[in-house]
Amino acid sequence: MPEYKAPLRDTRFLIDEVFDFPASYAALGAVDATPDMVAAILEEGAKFCEQVLAPLNRSGDEEECQFDNGVVTTPKGFKEAFAQYGEGGWMSLAADPAYGGQGLPHSLGLLVSEMVGASNTSWGMYPGLTHGAMSAIHAHGSEEQKQTYLVRMTEGRWTGTMCLTEAHCGTDLGIIKTRAVPQADGSYAISGSKIFISAGEHDMSENIVHLVLAKLPDAPAGTRGISLFIVPKFLADASGEAGERNGVSCGSIEHKMGIKASATCVINFDGATGYLIGEVNKGLNCMFTMMNHARLGTGMQGLCLGEASFQGALKYANERLQMRALTGPKAPDKPADPIIVHPDVRRMLLTMKAFNEGNRALAYFTAQLLDQAHSADSAEQREEAEDLLALLTPICKAFMTDTGLEVTNLGMQVFGGHGYIREWGMEQLVRDCRIAPIYEGTNGIQALDLLGRKVLGSQGKLLRGFTRIVHKFCEVQAEHPQLKGYVAQLATLNQQWGELTQKIGLAAMKNPDEVGAASVDYLMYSGYVALAYFWLRMAVVAQQKLDAGSGDAAFYQAKLATCAFYFKRLLPRTAAHLAAAEAGSECMMSLPAEHFGL
Repeated sequence: MPEYKAPLRDTRFLIDEVFDFPASYAALGAVDATPDMVAAILEEGAKFCEQVLAPLNRSGDEEECQFDNGVVTTPKGFKEAFAQYGEGGWMSLAADPAYGGQGLPHSLGLLVSEMVGASNTSWGMYPGLTHGAMSAIHAHGSEEQKQTYLVRMTEGRWTGTMCLTEAHCGTDLGIIKTRAVPQADGSYAISGSKIFISAGEHDMSENIVHLVLAKLPDAPAGTRGISLFIVPKFLADASGEAGERNGVSCGSIEHKMGIKASATCVINFDGATGYLIGEVNKGLNCMFTMMNHARLGTGMQGLCLGEASFQGALKYANERLQMRALTGPKAPDKPADPIIVHPDVRRMLLTMKAFNEGNRALAYFTAQLLDQAHSADSAEQREEAEDLLALLTPICKAFMTDTGLEVTNLGMQVFGGHGYIREWGMEQLVRDCRIAPIYEGTNGIQALDLLGRKVLGSQGKLLRGFTRIVHKFCEVQAEHPQLKGYVAQLATLNQQWGELTQKIGLAAMKNPDEVGAASVDYLMYSGYVALAYFWLRMAVVAQQKLDAGSGDAAFYQAKLATCAFYFKRLLPRTAAHLAAAEAGSECMMSLPAEHFGL
């Protein structure tokens, strides 16, 4: 299994030199998030992930979760690691101090979650889902609910889930069958079955707090009739602790391709006691708080697994001897050269590096927006951040997971035949990554959300919020001595982005299928342009450091070289996505379903 090392140098480059997190934290009043404090948290987080979580990654995949008559047992070491995580205060890092949290910025929590996911994606699902449930309860729950559930979840003693999907419906939540019947005491009797519930049952916490979508008997049809309920595995007793067992049970766990140590459960609710969160029939609005959190977390999984794969591939490429370089021996004292000298291996490694570091910049920029949306002084600043988050969330989820899957596939390819063998650990990263483009809303759904709801649905307002940022950057850097060619390339693509949007919007007015036909290519085009912007931001800083003769010259030169690779070898993919998005829906929709074959 590849040995994971947290990429703290790259993290520090982004938060200190590119995005200036210290100034952002100061502006938001996060006085405890000093540079020294942030550095200490990252160092300790790295130790926990490298020394505790990473060694459990392969063993967890081998053991998997075990199911026995409703009881789920996680792999050896998982429960102890979760206890250590809670005792170390990691669950409470960015939580509200009113409920036992440390009140540090949300972005700092995201930086730690990157290391967790890269070291052990399966294990990271348990706290990840809990953080999402906490965000929904915090945003929409009553004070009593917050005191009962948030306090214990913040301590790491209780965990949480998100229960949406049913056997007959996935994304189409309007047809869910789970029912909530009002009771005399103000609670509800919840009956139904949910599938694909990550961390739905396990042995790592004292209680599991399920957030469940259900419909009241008189609810309107469709999504307008969905409500959200807290349904704990154990009901809280008079002291608020886990008491009587609720009518919640695990019917089975799924046998999956990857993330095998994450319990993916069928959860049955048999008249279980539930408590309404928010307003009746407004549950989907409440759940979106958690879904957006989960979608950003899922996007991060593409980066996390890509980073783990790159680290393994890079080490192997420097050690594996195979043939001589085409330009002559590079290691004449050895029987062959290390494979990193070969252009095709360089192509794979640089593709991995360019996507990982570009996606990390996108993720950290989005993390800053989370801070601003929660804590900015003015309503205008919060609204601006929320608008940018709305646009970038589907891009983060879909682009980062599609490219993350490409990266893990390349990592396995670098190993050649050894990559296909379990003992080397590279194929596990591919298997673990394959779910990321599927769950939390498939990437096709994310594309529809981006183009249909976010961009066209706002008449282009959300897109313009980001393209203006890119446009202003290009204006400032237009005459950059070393980078102006790339700046001009980005400026052209940024303008083209708006023109493409307008063209699809006009076509969709005549035929709504145009949106669905163009959406995936539109999202990928958007992702490539966004990463080009972030790569140039990194390159500008790197060039400034080199010009000033400060810092690690090799690090900054590597940034510039990788930026050049991205612009010359990866960004041209936008041309194919543009052509496909403009091709229209007729070539997709004209073939009758019965003529597809079989």
